[in-house]
Amino acid sequence: MRAFVVVWAGQLVSITGTMLTGFGLQLYVFVETGSVTKLTFVALAYALPAVVLAPLAGSVADRLDRRTVMLVSDVVAAAATLTLLVALAGDSLEFWLIYLATGLSSAANTFQDPAWTASIPVLVPRSQLGRANGMVQLNQGLAIVVAPALAGALLTTVGLAGVLIADIVSFAIGVLTLALVRFPPFTPTGNVDRSVRADSRFAWKYLRERPGLLGMLWIYSGVNFMLSMTNVLIIPLILSFSTESAAGAVLSAAGIGAVVGSVAVGIFGEPKRLVRTIMGGIAVSGVLLALSGTRESLVVIAVPSVLLLLLMPIVNSASQVVWQTKVEEGVQGRVFSLRRMIGQAISPLAIFMAGPLSDRVFEPAMDAGGPLADSVGALIGIGPGRGIGLLYIVAGLATAGLGMVGWSLRHVRNIETELPDVAGRPDADPSAAPESEHAIGN
Repeated sequence: MRAFVVVWAGQLVSITGTMLTGFGLQLYVFVETGSVTKLTFVALAYALPAVVLAPLAGSVADRLDRRTVMLVSDVVAAAATLTLLVALAGDSLEFWLIYLATGLSSAANTFQDPAWTASIPVLVPRSQLGRANGMVQLNQGLAIVVAPALAGALLTTVGLAGVLIADIVSFAIGVLTLALVRFPPFTPTGNVDRSVRADSRFAWKYLRERPGLLGMLWIYSGVNFMLSMTNVLIIPLILSFSTESAAGAVLSAAGIGAVVGSVAVGIFGEPKRLVRTIMGGIAVSGVLLALSGTRESLVVIAVPSVLLLLLMPIVNSASQVVWQTKVEEGVQGRVFSLRRMIGQAISPLAIFMAGPLSDRVFEPAMDAGGPLADSVGALIGIGPGRGIGLLYIVAGLATAGLGMVGWSLRHVRNIETELPDVAGRPDADPSAAPESEHAIGN
């Protein structure tokens, strides 16, 4: 697993830098404008390329050297951040440029994600897939712990420039670690010499022939819709009654939950009952999400957030193992990209809806004298932020319902027995494995 660990370490630094800039830009836009809608445009600029470019990204991941794809993606993302830094230094930073650079970074990440995810099963043996995915989830958790607090500190002390410089340095480290590692060769399968459209049709047909995978994907799409809407509202929810530093502290505290969950998966591996873990975790996550909106309190928001992010690495690692072991390695780039496109296709709509729903519907309804002030307001309070709190409750209950629906679907519930394992590097003595699987160097 040496090559995997080297790349994983570089990705940890790179992801932290990306999340640092994402949080810093959203906070910067909201503080400058006071508009939830304009804040959501930053998140929307990041979400759209992931949907539009996913099929092309999957085709590229199954055609080209995946390490090279990751290297180019990091360079492009770094260039987008550097553009923002230059504009800021020249006192010409405009909101449209922030949206454009965010979209370019997202496009780069869209190409990198399937290349990295599809490489994991050939970098580690099958018995270590759960732990490897736990380590990947740990990157997200550690980034959530470090990035919000560091972004708040940098914005307060040196401004947005410090955030952008830190991101550029993180990309440089990511590129360096990738340059030190060779990935094992792979053999593309399934008519990769055809067009991107043909690749998408192939991936869609592949999923339709496996209704358990497709059903689980639709459930995740619904969950992503709810989480995308609430994620973009967490900053205005907290700022409605507290400060920017408090928002960073809550998100960093939530990241500790993600770290604990990721470490648990890294130590113990994936759970034995994967689908039960996934659907049960989704249902519990929905309840925790709803609880976050019930009170105007940092504790009431932080505690469910910590528990929610503790569950996420466990649920996501179980899901990754299902996909990585039920989908042939030679088609994973295309299938995983279609999976990402379907799973996240509705997320931009959720992000786009979040601002207007908050500013024009839920917040006015929960103001003093609003239509829900005397009913729902008697339970969760009225005033600024309470409309967002109500939106959290609605989204949380819907998420819990999706978990129960997923478990009720026969093909989803039985996916572990209906589909045989078809992917993953076999467990073997490392000394007997091909040299290319463990090589580090240029």
